[in-house]
Amino acid sequence: MKKYLTIGALLIDFRKENQLSQLDLSSEINVDVRTVQRWEKDITLIKLDKEREIVEATLLPHQLIRNLNATIPIPTYYDFRIRKYSLSELNNKLPDANWIKQRLDEISKKIRTIDVSKDMDILKKDLKIQKFGHIPLSKSVLARAIELLPELNLIIMDDFHNYSGHSIVLPINVDTYQKLKNKEITGTDITLRDLVNYKTTEKPVFFNYDFTADCNDNIFYLAHNFLDFFQGMPDQAYEYCSYVMRYDSYKLNKQLGLELVWEGSVQEDYLGLAYYPRFYTGNFKKYFGQNS
Repeated sequence: MKKYLTIGALLIDFRKENQLSQLDLSSEINVDVRTVQRWEKDITLIKLDKEREIVEATLLPHQLIRNLNATIPIPTYYDFRIRKYSLSELNNKLPDANWIKQRLDEISKKIRTIDVSKDMDILKKDLKIQKFGHIPLSKSVLARAIELLPELNLIIMDDFHNYSGHSIVLPINVDTYQKLKNKEITGTDITLRDLVNYKTTEKPVFFNYDFTADCNDNIFYLAHNFLDFFQGMPDQAYEYCSYVMRYDSYKLNKQLGLELVWEGSVQEDYLGLAYYPRFYTGNFKKYFGQNS
């Protein structure tokens, strides 16, 4: 993560990472280009009523903007690749899986089930970034997944009711699982025909389509709901699988007891940074100390 000391430095890097000119950014947020120039030179601060528009247009975390857009800025770390912020270098990395397990009794009221009628636009925008420009899953597929599995299709908002992250999990049939495992399809190829009611399936399969949040606290709260669901299935056989592209989550998947099935060839994300796509599978019974 890079440490930012001013809002101007953050906006300059945002434009560079997204290949935007000052005029492009000013058009996105409906201000004069000279206003953007003053912000980037730290001559003037962003007006509070404009912060929300910038957050919605850029998907930069609102807390990150708040910290830096101040007379006395709060230095904040941010990584454009994984789109996560932290207040100290110690909190840059994801928390240890055992640390998460020890705090499973902690909950957050900022999490709710995704509502496609209200949330689809922001999710599509975020998923396009997460999937490096690939077309994200359709509204109909997401709506059906929410209907079948509301406990794991979640969105988290910050204290100002701005989007901060989500969890999207698809209950899929065995054939679809095998195709994912054998690299015959990817998550973006999943259709309504691939979804099933896990409650009527002998061995349910849960595909983690996407899991992301803007800071470790929000990742933890989403993980709490996520893992609490699986902890409630002590006697039922199930399979969990995930296509992972975030470099910061490889270690966490291993700590959760998941098996690395395959690792793809090195690729570059939209920022030109290298990553290795990986496919994990398994369950969380060993993690919870349950019998497999």
